[in-house]
Amino acid sequence: MFMYNRFLAIVIKECKISYRNFANILSVFLFFLLGIIIFIFSIGFEIEIINKIGYGIIWTLIILSNTLSIRNFFQSDFDNNSLIFIHMSGFSYEIIALIKILVIWIILQIPFFITIPIAIILLNIDIINYNAFILSFLMGSVIVTCITSMSASMNLLNNKNFSIGSLIIMILSLPVIIFGAGIMNAPSDFTIPQINILLGIMLFFLAISPWVCGLCIKISIQNK
Repeated sequence: MFMYNRFLAIVIKECKISYRNFANILSVFLFFLLGIIIFIFSIGFEIEIINKIGYGIIWTLIILSNTLSIRNFFQSDFDNNSLIFIHMSGFSYEIIALIKILVIWIILQIPFFITIPIAIILLNIDIINYNAFILSFLMGSVIVTCITSMSASMNLLNNKNFSIGSLIIMILSLPVIIFGAGIMNAPSDFTIPQINILLGIMLFFLAISPWVCGLCIKISIQNK
């Protein structure tokens, strides 16, 4: 119970710290909405075309928007040694990584539940199965957050080429785009199987990302 209270206290503290950098968070959602507007002007208002590729556009921009947040995961805490102090308070690097994943998901992914409906209205997409869409985004957002966290931890000592981290995110996020957008465009008989596949991918990344991040953080601190 004591460890749970400390875990919750650190999560709340990290959320408050993240909200202090509101300009960085706002830039993520402005990038997303501006990307939607650019797509509208580039492909026009052909309803049939938008209904076919609209969800793919939304998922692609969500993933690209998340690449902007890659430096918000561990870098500032790594630079000011906060990760070491949290570790000394009794938390393993794996638990620290899990805390950061949870915080980033709360700060960055939950607000997409507001901006995505705006994007759907702007694109004028027909929503046949809204529940499937919300479920696919809920799972896909967890996957993207886990992937972004692993990429961020792998690049803690990389102060030159930040594009490598973005490249890792985009490559590993391909299944999210395939199944996340595919759920909305697939026949009703294939909806449940694709949701199950997306759920399996989510559980896989939830299982490995804290361990991968924890190991990368430990190696980075040792070689700092």
